Amino acid sequence: MSFLPQLLFLIILAITGFFLIKRVKFLRRNILLGKAETRNDQPGKRWKAMIRVAFGQQKMFKRIIPALLHLCVYVGFMVINLEVLEFVIDGMVGTHRIFAPFLGAAYSIAMNIFEFLAVAVLVSCVIFLIRRNIVKLPRFINPDIKGWPALDANIILIMEVVLMIAILKMNAADQVLASRGVDPYIPVGGLFFSGLLAPLFESFSSEFLIFTERVAWWFHIIGILAFGVYVTYSKHLHIFLAFPNTWYSNLKPKGEMSTMPAVTNEVNMMLGIPVDTSADPPAEIGRFGAKDINDLSWINVMNAFSCTECGRCTAECPANITGKKLSPRKIMMDVRDRAEEVGRSLDTGGKGLDDGKSLLGDYITKEELNACTSCNACVEACPVNIDPLVIILEMRRYVAMEESGTPAQWNAMFQNMETSFAPWKFSPSDRFNWAEKVKDEEME
Repeated sequence: MSFLPQLLFLIILAITGFFLIKRVKFLRRNILLGKAETRNDQPGKRWKAMIRVAFGQQKMFKRIIPALLHLCVYVGFMVINLEVLEFVIDGMVGTHRIFAPFLGAAYSIAMNIFEFLAVAVLVSCVIFLIRRNIVKLPRFINPDIKGWPALDANIILIMEVVLMIAILKMNAADQVLASRGVDPYIPVGGLFFSGLLAPLFESFSSEFLIFTERVAWWFHIIGILAFGVYVTYSKHLHIFLAFPNTWYSNLKPKGEMSTMPAVTNEVNMMLGIPVDTSADPPAEIGRFGAKDINDLSWINVMNAFSCTECGRCTAECPANITGKKLSPRKIMMDVRDRAEEVGRSLDTGGKGLDDGKSLLGDYITKEELNACTSCNACVEACPVNIDPLVIILEMRRYVAMEESGTPAQWNAMFQNMETSFAPWKFSPSDRFNWAEKVKDEEME
């Protein structure tokens, strides 16, 4: 018996593992370019959020048809990969369907479930391709999704279609060979979907069918391993990051904006409000807001790598709907692209964050930031609880507090709020004069 197939399989497995580990380290380092932040409070709520949103796909079901299609792909991906375990064992030890003799009839039931899900994934991916390339839904043809992002989505969908076809083709050829008593093929029996294809293979010789089955087997396992590596370069990284991303969700009520502790303490001391002075003051005053990715928290950067690029945030954004340049999806893609750029620079001995570029200006413009209404529509729409608003607010904070670069109308409003405690320029004592006027009119 030749050990060449097992050796080849182990080499392919080792190469896959090498590239996967290298890429995971790269991604981890890039995410940790962000500032430290601890967000482990209320673990019960966090587990519920992860189970409900990441596992349960809850927010996807705001649009029932794409939600059901996505659920088919999601469940198919999770369950069919159980079969990959058998592929790996067979490849390593040189067996064929190693679990079949031990599971008996249960094996046939499991294989039928796998095949049903394979067909569901295939059909769903074809519909997704039609939606993207023929129907051309607006959120899939916006300017911020042109080029590589659009191609990336199509590559993944086509890969999934081809891999599912390989499974069905492999099983059909396998069962024809088993019915002829060719060793080592084992009759499984009752496979519905591949059984529909089996008659197409009946007229071929056993040698050709063995070749067909082996090619499909190798294509599928190599395709799965290549898919696993490719996903780490793709928007489909959310398959894995959706779980930690939802765990670290912002549990505060939407609309509650975070404050800067140093500024809050200063204001409280000015107002005579007691503050906690036990902690040592920072060695140097930090930057107000965010100019580059290292000013954001690592959770913000992880949000960017978790982005599915589905465009639901942009489709719901009132600023974008009214023709403004702001696209929350682009904000997240820009943060990810900047982190990738800095990471590649560091890996090649470059200047990293000191390359003369920054997230503000080179990637995201003030016009985009100023268009945001802080309405949280993008946060509510995201199926994996990404929060673009935090990034927008931090960058706007930098523009206002470090550059004094906000529009003149805004500066006037800020000054009024500081001196009159309202956006309008009148005395605080006159704030409720309008109520007296309304009261007088009602009495008349």
